Amino acid sequence: MQTVTQTPPKDKNEARLELGEVAFDIRNLDLYYGNFHALKSITVQIPARQVTAFIGPSGCGKSTLLRCFNRMNDLIEDVRITGEIHMAGREIHGPDVDVVRLRTEVGMVFQHPNPFPMSIYDNVAYGLRCQGVKSRQTLDAVVESSLKKAALWEEAKDILDRNALKLSGGQQQRLCIARAIALEPQVILMDEPTSALDPIATMKIEELMNDLKKDYTIVIVTHSMQQAARISDRTAFFLLGEVIEFDDTVTMFNKPSDARTESYITGRFG
Repeated sequence: MQTVTQTPPKDKNEARLELGEVAFDIRNLDLYYGNFHALKSITVQIPARQVTAFIGPSGCGKSTLLRCFNRMNDLIEDVRITGEIHMAGREIHGPDVDVVRLRTEVGMVFQHPNPFPMSIYDNVAYGLRCQGVKSRQTLDAVVESSLKKAALWEEAKDILDRNALKLSGGQQQRLCIARAIALEPQVILMDEPTSALDPIATMKIEELMNDLKKDYTIVIVTHSMQQAARISDRTAFFLLGEVIEFDDTVTMFNKPSDARTESYITGRFG
């Protein structure tokens, strides 16, 4: 199993994570929903500015771990977490961590597109306005930049005042990515972002992820092993709350080290 070079702690205002650094360092993480042991002794390092895919059968802990990275599990009643998650050297459960800021640094894109019932422009500008940004010049620049990064500008530049709910499903998902990008996150989490999309829209999102990893760390949960093989640099295979194997994607799909990984990849279960 390959390792990633550990980085020293960074101040929140220092430079962005670079390729080869560690975005998340997870150490002996256990998570319980009441009495149910959902994650069991997870110890992995998520590399910065790469696409990391989580694969495995339903209910194996993929999305649960994903939600740990921006502490969304805090919103679920009766959740108990032990162990550590370090982001760029900071323990994200530390008493000095601003959870709102963390969720700005770690954006999230969900399975089903969820644009707000407002204009395309206002969707992208929403987060900045919540942070107190009022300058129209600043908002205009961020909206354009974010839509360009999300490969939606050419389709949307002449209809920015149109209700976002009138966009196609694929366009709505790219808009949600633009909305996350507008807040300048370090990381973008994607929980099955193409499962509700047609093949053409899926292809556009996959191409977008390949472009975005130049500037962002991307962690994606996917049920499609073909998608994981196409787009990810590293893959983690989950089973019953454990990470069975975590390696570069080419190695895992061509020469997995665990028989359970091979059985899942070859379709013998799952």
